[in-house]
Amino acid sequence: MADKTSIPGELWSLDFDELPKEIEALTFPDGGGYIRDKKFKGLKYDERLEALQIELVKLQRWVREKGQRVVLLFEGRDAAGKGGTIQRFMMNLNPRYAHVVALAKPSDVELGQWYFQRYIDHLPTRGDMCFFDRSWYNRAGVERVFGFCTEEQVQDFFMEAPVFEGMLRREGIHLFKFWLTVERAEQLKRFYERKNNPLKQWKLSPMDYKSVSKWDEYTAAIADVFRNTDTPHAPWTVLDANDQKRARLNAIRVVLEAFEYDGKDVENIGEIDKDLVWTGQEFLDRRGW
Repeated sequence: MADKTSIPGELWSLDFDELPKEIEALTFPDGGGYIRDKKFKGLKYDERLEALQIELVKLQRWVREKGQRVVLLFEGRDAAGKGGTIQRFMMNLNPRYAHVVALAKPSDVELGQWYFQRYIDHLPTRGDMCFFDRSWYNRAGVERVFGFCTEEQVQDFFMEAPVFEGMLRREGIHLFKFWLTVERAEQLKRFYERKNNPLKQWKLSPMDYKSVSKWDEYTAAIADVFRNTDTPHAPWTVLDANDQKRARLNAIRVVLEAFEYDGKDVENIGEIDKDLVWTGQEFLDRRGW
């Protein structure tokens, strides 16, 4: 990958009409240095995704019959592809028994409650699956970076989150925590795609404009999340999402591999790409954070 440290700081912004060429040269896959330096081809991807979705339908049927409860939360940097990954999970599931939770900023009433309370209201009943598009980890991410909470509240969160997640697991809830990671140039490229595409402009918020300049602050916050909440009972699964297609396939495989449901076809599932999927601690070690 080209040396991003040589890029003038003012180019890392959304102030231009187009993505600066110097940054475009760093993006996936042509920037070089990426673990996989070729995009996943469309037809092959479609075939793999369809096979995995067939398995997801089998899994959902088993979850319904056995009265299981499944929670999948998706976190990551802005524009990492959280919503798109959830969509690929949901495409062929029965929406009566699988729902997506994407909460707006807390109301005045919610601000006066225990921090986890508003998330508890959306946990699944028996036979259901729940997908959190961002989650209680807002406290340790965007809220911390933008000063929407105190440092004392952040440290309280780091003490309480592993306990809360332990309660979920002991209650019998299957909890998956996904973190999608992208390189800085790739994130900015996606922001510019949203900025310049009328069909995607709704995805670009005023907060995104502000977050572009806070890459380092987010990096520090992410490292703290993994150090404090990557636990044996609720580990993080970190996905390299520079190639969104590979990230989606790997996320689905991680979930399918975790269950022994009726009619499971391991050939349909395929293998998780271990070069692109890590625990939180493994990710920290890779980055030297």
